[in-house]
Amino acid sequence: MKKLLGLVLGASVALVGCGKSEAPATDAAAKTDSAAELQTVTMASTGSDADVWRYIATLPETKAAGIKLEVKNFTDYVSMNTAVANKEIDVNAFQSYAYMVAFNESNKDKIAPLSTTYLEPMGIYSSKVKTLAEFKTGATIAIPNDGANESRALLLLQSAGLVKLKANFDNVKGTTADVAENAKNIIIKPIQMATAVRVKDEVDAIVLGNTLAMEGGLNVLKDAIYYEPIDQSTKMNVNVLAVAADRQNDPTLKKVGELYHVAAVGKYVQDHFGGTKVDVNKPVSYLTDAK
Repeated sequence: MKKLLGLVLGASVALVGCGKSEAPATDAAAKTDSAAELQTVTMASTGSDADVWRYIATLPETKAAGIKLEVKNFTDYVSMNTAVANKEIDVNAFQSYAYMVAFNESNKDKIAPLSTTYLEPMGIYSSKVKTLAEFKTGATIAIPNDGANESRALLLLQSAGLVKLKANFDNVKGTTADVAENAKNIIIKPIQMATAVRVKDEVDAIVLGNTLAMEGGLNVLKDAIYYEPIDQSTKMNVNVLAVAADRQNDPTLKKVGELYHVAAVGKYVQDHFGGTKVDVNKPVSYLTDAK
């Protein structure tokens, strides 16, 4: 009898022990299932854009969207677009819509805008005048001499009322030869922008993109005497997320686009970049008729 009772008790202890060991296994399974619910999205980015998206990857809103965001750093713009076009990377974040259009014009594999993100305004900076009206006849303004940035700078000077451009001005390939009217005979001097901040005091004004301005300790919203507005004239300069052309309506990737516009990102941009990445939350259709 004692032997039988001992066997029964031993079996009971064994069952209790098994019951206790099952709980952690169930918890582990639940964690695995929870992780499995997150869909990994790979993003190519660089510089400050990569910093912003690494921050977005940590947000609870990203997890709530069912997304695990992996940001991979690239240093070459063309490689980022090629990787997206070939679907080696899901999405990239670095370029303006104008740059994307130019890429598509010269490459067989096409990419498409997934969503708008922000506009980093290009600005006119001067140590000699405080308003546009103060520019004297024959004033010298230095602008970027590289591709689309030269066109963009000329459009900015036109928006500021300093010059008028030809009616058929090319927003991507336009040059100073396309200036049709220049009432104050302003000397427009294309220079390499890498050294632009250094010559700021040697000319009447310089036109700078926001990255170089910030590197020079300038905040476009506070220090520029004029900067790009967010309107029809600057649509080509709005930054976008880009994807392979046939993934433009991918529902998961669209969620990634929406994450840029959550409140926490706005605060991050304000704290780290002085608000100079101005949020542009527009449908992709906002861009499509921009030429």
